[in-house]
Amino acid sequence: MSIELKMAWRNIWRNPRRTLLTISAIAFASMILVFMLSFQLGCYETMINTSVKISTGHLQIQAQGYLKDKKMRLVIKNPDKVAKFLDTVKGIDNYTFRTSGFALVSSDKRTYGVVVTGIDPLKEANVSSIKSLVRKGSYLKEDDEYAALIGELLLNNLKVNINDEITILGQGRDGSIAAAVLTIKGIFSSGIDEFDRNVIMMGLKGFQEIFSMGTSVHEAVITADSLGDVSMIKQNIQNNFLTIKGDDSLAVPDWMEIMPGLLQGIQMDLVSGIIMYIILVIVVAFSIFNTFLMAILERTREFGVMMAIGTSPSRITKLVMLESICMTIVGIVLGIIIGSLVTLYFQKYGIFIAGTEDILKEYGIPERLYPRLSLISATAGPLVVFLITFVSSVFPALRIRKLNPVKAMANV
Repeated sequence: MSIELKMAWRNIWRNPRRTLLTISAIAFASMILVFMLSFQLGCYETMINTSVKISTGHLQIQAQGYLKDKKMRLVIKNPDKVAKFLDTVKGIDNYTFRTSGFALVSSDKRTYGVVVTGIDPLKEANVSSIKSLVRKGSYLKEDDEYAALIGELLLNNLKVNINDEITILGQGRDGSIAAAVLTIKGIFSSGIDEFDRNVIMMGLKGFQEIFSMGTSVHEAVITADSLGDVSMIKQNIQNNFLTIKGDDSLAVPDWMEIMPGLLQGIQMDLVSGIIMYIILVIVVAFSIFNTFLMAILERTREFGVMMAIGTSPSRITKLVMLESICMTIVGIVLGIIIGSLVTLYFQKYGIFIAGTEDILKEYGIPERLYPRLSLISATAGPLVVFLITFVSSVFPALRIRKLNPVKAMANV
């Protein structure tokens, strides 16, 4: 340890109360930033996983152009080939195949335009949360080819109920008329009005027969073990399946491309959060600035004596800056440790927000929200605190260079 560092460490404890208050302010800001960033990122992960579990998956394999224009003819012609490859990819939790088509749905009283989605009931239950969102009736069985799950809002619009029959009329992949009578077996409610108002689900085999699909499908819907694995899985599929097989007719959009609205919402919320964090850091920065300015003013006579005996202003400035850095590092380390411990506790037990149970349940979000500690959430905030406090201490320290030794020694 250098002589300057030893002197700096001793100097900061010459006024222990002021030092402890300064360190506490830095530690508190760091702790709040670690916990709040972890909580915010944890909530985003919950929102994303909840949204993708309802319908889209973390990523999909589909025909080129299908994401922008969902035409019936844009299909995966050989889903078995895709399935064999996906079985070998690490990081994939589950996958399923779906088909979709626009159709008119009619009851005895009303007619509406909807999206009819064909699903494999067994695989779909492992990929999406639709089974848990069935509020009335029951989920589809493997042999329910002409039974339907219908959104609660669409059910109300059509004036129908469980076991009622509805008629769908659309266009098959080959241009033929696709028509069938379906029996309503279950009613789901996701909490997303657009989804609950416009979607009907039926058995995949029944859909393929009605819409002349053969064995082809429109989407391979994939869920990952964790959100962090999505980019790796996407790269794996692109490099080891699409490129090697030379199949440029398929694309692999991830959840950010499939649900740009969700991504934009998260980005907007993150910006508002960052603004709040900046305000917190600025408040702490003013506290640090005031502390160091007062310290330098109180020690003006001391600095004058040091300069009179030959100590250069640059060395005194270096000493003061080391004092600032010592206090900042101690405060930040304490803040990171305390913030991480608090975050890990709530990461295990969750945070229960009273009065929101019904709302969260409607959207399939668990009653307890869990922060997620990561390297970014544990270091990003404290790093900003360090930079801001360092800058805040520079300006008071620069006053030393302007001191006149004679006048400084006369200061009381």
